[in-house]
Amino acid sequence: MHALHAGKCRKALLRSGANHSGIDRAAPNQYHFSPDSSSSGLSVPMLRVSRLTDYATVVMTCIAAHPDNVLSTVQIADETRLELPTVSKLLKALGHAALVESFRGVNGGYRLARPATDISLAEIVEALEGPISMTECSVAEGQCDRESQCGVRGSWQQINSVLDHTLRAVSLADMLKPPPSRPATVRPAPIKPIAVTLKGGEATTE
Repeated sequence: MHALHAGKCRKALLRSGANHSGIDRAAPNQYHFSPDSSSSGLSVPMLRVSRLTDYATVVMTCIAAHPDNVLSTVQIADETRLELPTVSKLLKALGHAALVESFRGVNGGYRLARPATDISLAEIVEALEGPISMTECSVAEGQCDRESQCGVRGSWQQINSVLDHTLRAVSLADMLKPPPSRPATVRPAPIKPIAVTLKGGEATTE
Protein backbone atom coordinates (compact mmCIF):
# COMPACT_ATOMS: atom_id res chain seq x y z
CA MET A 1 0.00 0.00 0.00
CA HIS A 2 1.27 3.43 -0.81
CA ALA A 3 2.84 5.19 2.15
CA LEU A 4 0.85 8.09 3.51
CA HIS A 5 2.94 11.20 4.06
CA ALA A 6 0.85 12.60 6.85
CA GLY A 7 3.08 15.57 7.45
CA LYS A 8 2.66 16.80 3.88
CA CYS A 9 -1.10 16.75 4.04
CA ARG A 10 -1.29 18.31 7.47
CA LYS A 11 1.02 21.07 6.33
CA ALA A 12 -1.12 21.76 3.27
CA LEU A 13 -4.41 21.64 5.18
CA LEU A 14 -5.58 23.39 8.29
CA ARG A 15 -5.85 21.02 11.23
CA SER A 16 -9.41 19.68 11.36
CA GLY A 17 -11.36 19.84 14.59
CA ALA A 18 -13.95 17.30 13.46
CA ASN A 19 -14.28 14.33 15.75
CA HIS A 20 -15.25 10.73 15.04
CA SER A 21 -18.65 10.93 16.63
CA GLY A 22 -20.60 11.41 13.42
CA ILE A 23 -21.54 14.30 11.19
CA ASP A 24 -24.75 15.13 13.03
CA ARG A 25 -22.98 16.31 16.18
CA ALA A 26 -21.61 19.80 16.55
CA ALA A 27 -17.84 19.63 16.26
CA PRO A 28 -15.57 22.66 16.11
CA ASN A 29 -13.82 22.37 12.77
CA GLN A 30 -11.62 25.02 11.22
CA TYR A 31 -12.68 23.78 7.81
CA HIS A 32 -16.29 24.86 8.43
CA PHE A 33 -17.67 27.73 6.43
CA SER A 34 -20.14 28.62 9.16
CA PRO A 35 -21.08 27.45 12.67
CA ASP A 36 -23.88 24.99 13.37
CA SER A 37 -25.93 27.62 15.12
CA SER A 38 -25.96 31.32 15.72
CA SER A 39 -24.37 32.54 18.92
CA SER A 40 -27.10 35.16 19.19
CA GLY A 41 -29.75 32.49 19.66
CA LEU A 42 -31.34 33.13 16.27
CA SER A 43 -32.19 30.36 13.82
CA VAL A 44 -29.45 28.74 11.73
CA PRO A 45 -28.65 30.92 8.69
CA MET A 46 -29.98 29.56 5.40
CA LEU A 47 -27.29 30.84 3.03
CA ARG A 48 -24.59 28.29 3.81
CA VAL A 49 -23.24 25.08 2.38
CA SER A 50 -24.29 21.85 4.02
CA ARG A 51 -21.97 20.06 6.39
CA LEU A 52 -21.44 17.24 3.89
CA THR A 53 -20.38 19.75 1.25
CA ASP A 54 -18.03 21.33 3.77
CA TYR A 55 -16.55 17.90 4.50
CA ALA A 56 -16.30 17.16 0.77
CA THR A 57 -13.88 20.07 0.39
CA VAL A 58 -11.85 18.63 3.28
CA VAL A 59 -11.67 15.22 1.61
CA MET A 60 -10.79 16.70 -1.78
CA THR A 61 -8.01 18.89 -0.41
CA CYS A 62 -6.57 15.92 1.47
CA ILE A 63 -6.44 13.84 -1.70
CA ALA A 64 -5.04 16.78 -3.65
CA ALA A 65 -2.21 17.10 -1.13
CA HIS A 66 -1.03 13.62 -2.28
CA PRO A 67 -1.06 13.94 -6.09
CA ASP A 68 1.28 10.97 -6.56
CA ASN A 69 -0.47 8.59 -4.15
CA VAL A 70 -3.62 6.48 -4.17
CA LEU A 71 -5.20 6.96 -0.75
CA SER A 72 -7.45 4.42 0.92
CA THR A 73 -10.71 5.44 2.55
CA VAL A 74 -9.18 4.63 5.94
CA GLN A 75 -6.19 6.87 5.27
CA ILE A 76 -8.40 9.76 4.21
CA ALA A 77 -10.64 9.34 7.26
CA ASP A 78 -7.58 9.27 9.53
CA GLU A 79 -6.02 12.42 8.10
CA THR A 80 -9.24 14.42 7.95
CA ARG A 81 -10.52 13.07 11.28
CA LEU A 82 -13.89 12.30 9.75
CA GLU A 83 -16.05 9.23 10.31
CA LEU A 84 -15.21 6.37 7.93
CA PRO A 85 -18.86 5.97 6.76
CA THR A 86 -19.00 9.71 6.07
CA VAL A 87 -15.82 9.61 3.98
CA SER A 88 -17.15 6.59 2.06
CA LYS A 89 -20.39 8.41 1.33
CA LEU A 90 -18.55 11.51 0.15
CA LEU A 91 -16.15 9.56 -2.07
CA LYS A 92 -19.09 7.83 -3.73
CA ALA A 93 -20.72 11.17 -4.56
CA LEU A 94 -17.43 12.66 -5.72
CA GLY A 95 -16.81 9.60 -7.87
CA HIS A 96 -20.22 9.91 -9.52
CA ALA A 97 -19.33 13.52 -10.33
CA ALA A 98 -16.08 12.33 -11.96
CA LEU A 99 -13.95 14.32 -9.50
CA VAL A 100 -12.12 11.29 -8.10
CA GLU A 101 -11.30 7.90 -9.55
CA SER A 102 -11.14 4.67 -7.59
CA PHE A 103 -8.82 1.67 -7.80
CA ARG A 104 -9.57 -1.81 -6.51
CA GLY A 105 -7.19 -4.31 -5.01
CA VAL A 106 -4.68 -4.45 -2.18
CA ASN A 107 -3.20 -1.09 -3.13
CA GLY A 108 -6.58 0.36 -4.07
CA GLY A 109 -8.01 3.68 -3.07
CA TYR A 110 -8.75 7.08 -4.52
CA ARG A 111 -6.99 9.89 -6.31
CA LEU A 112 -8.11 12.97 -8.20
CA ALA A 113 -9.62 12.36 -11.61
CA ARG A 114 -8.06 15.59 -12.87
CA PRO A 115 -5.31 17.92 -11.67
CA ALA A 116 -6.31 20.09 -8.74
CA THR A 117 -5.93 23.17 -10.92
CA ASP A 118 -8.69 21.83 -13.20
CA ILE A 119 -11.26 21.17 -10.46
CA SER A 120 -13.30 24.13 -9.27
CA LEU A 121 -14.95 24.65 -5.92
CA ALA A 122 -18.26 24.94 -7.79
CA GLU A 123 -17.89 21.36 -9.05
CA ILE A 124 -17.43 20.07 -5.52
CA VAL A 125 -20.48 21.98 -4.32
CA GLU A 126 -22.58 20.70 -7.22
CA ALA A 127 -21.48 17.11 -6.57
CA LEU A 128 -23.15 17.28 -3.16
CA GLU A 129 -25.79 20.00 -3.53
CA GLY A 130 -26.82 19.90 -7.19
CA PRO A 131 -26.99 23.02 -9.39
CA ILE A 132 -26.00 26.24 -7.64
CA SER A 133 -29.21 28.17 -7.16
CA MET A 134 -29.97 30.91 -4.66
CA THR A 135 -33.70 30.73 -5.43
CA GLU A 136 -35.95 28.26 -7.24
CA CYS A 137 -36.07 30.43 -10.35
CA SER A 138 -32.37 31.28 -10.46
CA VAL A 139 -31.50 28.42 -12.80
CA ALA A 140 -34.66 27.26 -14.54
CA GLU A 141 -38.05 28.72 -15.36
CA GLY A 142 -41.37 27.31 -14.27
CA GLN A 143 -40.27 26.52 -10.72
CA CYS A 144 -42.47 29.16 -9.06
CA ASP A 145 -46.08 30.10 -9.73
CA ARG A 146 -45.29 33.76 -8.98
CA GLU A 147 -42.69 34.19 -11.71
CA SER A 148 -44.90 36.32 -13.95
CA GLN A 149 -45.62 38.81 -11.15
CA CYS A 150 -42.18 38.72 -9.51
CA GLY A 151 -40.21 41.94 -9.56
CA VAL A 152 -37.01 40.63 -7.95
CA ARG A 153 -36.30 37.54 -10.05
CA GLY A 154 -33.81 39.37 -12.25
CA SER A 155 -31.87 40.61 -9.24
CA TRP A 156 -31.68 37.13 -7.74
CA GLN A 157 -30.51 35.71 -11.06
CA GLN A 158 -27.75 38.32 -11.15
CA ILE A 159 -26.70 37.46 -7.59
CA ASN A 160 -26.75 33.77 -8.45
CA SER A 161 -24.56 34.40 -11.47
CA VAL A 162 -22.00 36.28 -9.37
CA LEU A 163 -21.89 33.45 -6.82
CA ASP A 164 -21.57 30.82 -9.53
CA HIS A 165 -18.69 32.62 -11.24
CA THR A 166 -16.94 33.19 -7.90
CA LEU A 167 -17.06 29.50 -6.98
CA ARG A 168 -15.83 28.50 -10.44
CA ALA A 169 -12.93 30.93 -10.18
CA VAL A 170 -11.58 29.09 -7.11
CA SER A 171 -9.75 25.87 -7.92
CA LEU A 172 -8.97 22.96 -5.64
CA ALA A 173 -5.33 23.97 -5.91
CA ASP A 174 -6.29 27.39 -4.54
CA MET A 175 -7.90 25.67 -1.55
CA LEU A 176 -4.54 24.08 -0.73
CA LYS A 177 -2.73 27.39 -0.55
CA PRO A 178 -2.10 28.78 2.95
CA PRO A 179 -4.28 31.75 3.89
CA PRO A 180 -2.70 35.11 3.07
CA SER A 181 -0.83 36.65 5.96
CA ARG A 182 -2.18 39.84 7.41
CA PRO A 183 -0.14 42.92 6.57
CA ALA A 184 1.96 44.15 9.46
CA THR A 185 0.51 47.13 11.26
CA VAL A 186 2.71 50.16 10.78
CA ARG A 187 2.68 52.28 13.88
CA PRO A 188 3.44 55.97 13.52
CA ALA A 189 6.70 57.15 15.00
CA PRO A 190 6.28 58.72 18.43
CA ILE A 191 6.20 62.49 18.47
CA LYS A 192 9.08 63.92 20.42
CA PRO A 193 8.24 66.88 22.65
CA ILE A 194 9.82 70.16 21.60
CA ALA A 195 10.88 72.62 24.22
CA VAL A 196 10.14 76.23 23.33
CA THR A 197 11.88 79.04 25.19
CA LEU A 198 11.69 82.76 24.83
CA LYS A 199 14.97 84.68 24.52
CA GLY A 200 14.93 88.35 23.87
CA GLY A 201 11.32 88.19 22.75
CA GLU A 202 12.05 85.47 20.19
CA ALA A 203 10.91 81.84 20.42
CA THR A 204 13.61 79.19 20.06
CA THR A 205 13.32 75.40 20.07
CA GLU A 206 15.56 72.82 21.67
